Amino acid sequence: MQEHYASLPGVRLFYQDSGGSGVPVVFLHAATGSSRVWEYQIPAFTAAGYRVLAFDRRGWGRTEVEPGAQPGTAADDLAALLDLLGIERVHLVGTAAGGFVALDFAISFPPRLRSLVFASSIGGIEDPEFVEMGRRLRPPQFDALPPELREVGPAYRSANPEGTKRWVELEKISRPPGPRAAAQPLRNHITFALLETIKTPSLLLTGGADMYAPPAVLRMFAAHIKGAETLVVPDAGHSAYWEAPEVFNRAVLDFLARH
Repeated sequence: MQEHYASLPGVRLFYQDSGGSGVPVVFLHAATGSSRVWEYQIPAFTAAGYRVLAFDRRGWGRTEVEPGAQPGTAADDLAALLDLLGIERVHLVGTAAGGFVALDFAISFPPRLRSLVFASSIGGIEDPEFVEMGRRLRPPQFDALPPELREVGPAYRSANPEGTKRWVELEKISRPPGPRAAAQPLRNHITFALLETIKTPSLLLTGGADMYAPPAVLRMFAAHIKGAETLVVPDAGHSAYWEAPEVFNRAVLDFLARH
């Protein structure tokens, strides 16, 4: 992977790019990570012949936000990055908070997508009933837990202490030093009704032990995205891409090969 900076309005956007002539796949990281977290995906997808791209959203990783700059949206940043690279259409893979951006991009720029993979995410849905359910799932006591307890499943933590340690290391360096950049809003007010406008081939994936987006939540999304395929990764928590990379990669690669 080559490392680059893209000069966009108000930001030097850090991104990784495997290059080559393969079909592009863009990975969107969670809020507890940066583009560094895709270390299990990058080799697998480049070996399968894809051009892999991953960038640090504003406020994360090595992306440098100009002081006082307007935050813009991550979907617009992605569109601008693709324009800069001369890329018209991509497969898009977003996990957790990256899934918010993936949905926002799918709604805003449908001609630019070959397919959508929405993993382990609550998607930024604003329907009041869904927001209230989120409060029941994630009360203040839940939010007070360390990130690895909220986002890495117990099966993985118990069986793979070294992998858990590495996840924690990547989470701790996911934010740049200094004051945090202004949060980026979404382009759209995302509702379940709005999801019904998505026509892009979609794969929805979550972990069986995901405390943010358990299988019941996955089914709610699947009911509103026409033709969506679904997969529940047994025992995985909120970081299925990390906890079960072989299962995650195989499922996503099989899906991409058909689209």
